[in-house]
Amino acid sequence: MLNGERIVRLTSLVLAVALTLGAAPAGTPSSEGEAGAIGRTPPRLSYTDGEVSFWRPGAQDWAPAQVNTPLAPGDELYTGNRGNLELQVAPRAFVRAWGDTQLGLVNQEPDFLQIKVTRGHLSLDLRGLDPGRTVELDTPHAAFTIERSGYYRVDVTQNATSFITRRAGQATMTPAGGQAVVITSSEEVVLEGTPAPNVRSYVAPELDAWDRWNYARTDDLLDSLSARYVSSGVYGVDDLDHYGDWRVVPDYGAVWVPQAVPAGWAPYSTGRWVSDPYYGWTWVDTAPWGWAPYHHGRWVFVNGFWAWAPGPVIVRPVYAPALVAFFGGPSVRVAIGVPGVSWVALGWGEPLVPWWGRSQFIGRPSWVGWGGPHVVNDVVVNRATVVNVTNITVYKNTSVQNAVVAVREEHFGRRAVNDTRIARVDARRLEPARAPLRVTPDASSYVAASGHAVRPAENTISRSVVATRPPSRHAVAPRAETSRGGAPQATPSPVAPAPRIVPTPKPAATAPMPARPPFGPSPTERQQPPLPRRFEPSQQPEGRGTPQNGGPRTGAAPVAPREGSAGQREGVGNARPTPPPSSAQPAPRPEAQAAPAPQSGPPRSGPATAAPREGAGGARPVGPPSVRQQRGEPGRGPQQSLPGEPANRISPARAETRPQQPQGPQQPQRQQQPERQQDRQQSERQQDRRGPGGR
Repeated sequence: MLNGERIVRLTSLVLAVALTLGAAPAGTPSSEGEAGAIGRTPPRLSYTDGEVSFWRPGAQDWAPAQVNTPLAPGDELYTGNRGNLELQVAPRAFVRAWGDTQLGLVNQEPDFLQIKVTRGHLSLDLRGLDPGRTVELDTPHAAFTIERSGYYRVDVTQNATSFITRRAGQATMTPAGGQAVVITSSEEVVLEGTPAPNVRSYVAPELDAWDRWNYARTDDLLDSLSARYVSSGVYGVDDLDHYGDWRVVPDYGAVWVPQAVPAGWAPYSTGRWVSDPYYGWTWVDTAPWGWAPYHHGRWVFVNGFWAWAPGPVIVRPVYAPALVAFFGGPSVRVAIGVPGVSWVALGWGEPLVPWWGRSQFIGRPSWVGWGGPHVVNDVVVNRATVVNVTNITVYKNTSVQNAVVAVREEHFGRRAVNDTRIARVDARRLEPARAPLRVTPDASSYVAASGHAVRPAENTISRSVVATRPPSRHAVAPRAETSRGGAPQATPSPVAPAPRIVPTPKPAATAPMPARPPFGPSPTERQQPPLPRRFEPSQQPEGRGTPQNGGPRTGAAPVAPREGSAGQREGVGNARPTPPPSSAQPAPRPEAQAAPAPQSGPPRSGPATAAPREGAGGARPVGPPSVRQQRGEPGRGPQQSLPGEPANRISPARAETRPQQPQGPQQPQRQQQPERQQDRQQSERQQDRRGPGGR
């Protein structure tokens, strides 16, 4: 009897411990497998224009690129002569290419992104780069390591590579067979020759039309109205602004309703399943807004409309290849006559049963990345409740007409769904899938579109690059599968040689500053940039210290110069505030400080006649030296030569032309203002000499 009681007690203790360990909140990562699925949002093909081609290891040939395709290591992209593409690699970071450019994704880890470019033009507009994350750009001449936000551009030709940093960006360059060197902000390096290239440094050239387009497009993408309703880590939020409406409804909060969808449309019905080397079967939708609503949140049916519900805003949203429930059972077989696969969009708060990841993660109901309530069989459950997949029998959206999509098994992942969709499915007889799909991909399953696509030149495909890491193991082409007819399917791939591995530079926080490349020889010097835009006194509202009729208002406080104004250029830093005028001396007029009138004879004493020093707190002279000398302003004559050689050199291969300033009546007002002030000042002096009567 005693032994029996001990056995009962031990059994109860074991059960209690098991329940305690198993009662972890379902919405947080509680195992190594679940944690392994967090933090790997793949780069997204967010924009294409013109001819853009895509290739993935295992595909039979290059195919047209499809927007909303998630990229994996080993994927290659190519733009035709007039093609453009854009990748979103972080919530505030974009990579863009144009005009005969081939690039590839080499590696992707939570803290490391590796991209290669063998030819063409590439820009990286990194408005926000998380601390500790590194972006590496591999080219045929060098590997560039980026650890801070900024704007970067690389131009690769057959013989040279040019790399430019802007907007406080900084990178470390490691050429083949050379030492790491630093590239500071507003600098360009040019590498020529192989295997040990010559490296020269120049000042960054003027922004061209493509750079300005990059700046403007990023500004538009980040200024999104939908960002107030969606977590900050979700990609493709700007697309929602243009293709739908936000509504606030009971139970779900803010939801997004797509516009211009056809009658009978349902989520996950206009797109294609593709095989991803990391996530397995992944949904790629053809709608231009088809990223965020298919990889985050849930779909709900409200008042006859489908709406995407992102749920409560959370700090760390988690990407999923698709948010659906798969089904099998006799209903699908009866409806389409053969074994088939069907699915439905997950409803509000319903768990996802993943089919990718580690063994501990596959097949376990999960709410990772979801901040709302947890719903099982249309009933809200406690977050600490452990849910078994066999207990899930009801998905709310199956009761909506046309919500369940079914295809033949041999068509799954091999063609567009909207070509083979079957809506007549008895949802009451559906059986949720308990295990991953048993559908084997073939060569057509690795691309999201079909048809003719432009191919890059063979010498571009077979060109080697310099890198600090070898390609990811996911970049290796899978073994060719056997087709339905029994013959193996050919899977030709771009034959790229192994990269030339160079040592990884140490992090900037711990490594000493590498040497900079020497200045390159060039007879072309960077022109002096124009003065920044100013706030002119004449544009100031009346009643706030604005000079009226040529003089300051009584008691008006002096206006301090803005940051970045003319008084803070040329290394001056923050301009010193102008002290208030003494009571024994009259206050100087702003016009006199901005542009003093020419004087004949010795200057008079007093602050009103003191000429402003160039680079000091006062306004700098406006215009080139010749114009300043005509106005009686201090300048440098042509007989005075500068010491040494110019440092702001432009690469000989790059011609820089600054647009000419318009003259005459078309001259901008802010450039005419100093002369207008000077004329007004001269008129006032003549009026003072004539007296009140004007004689």
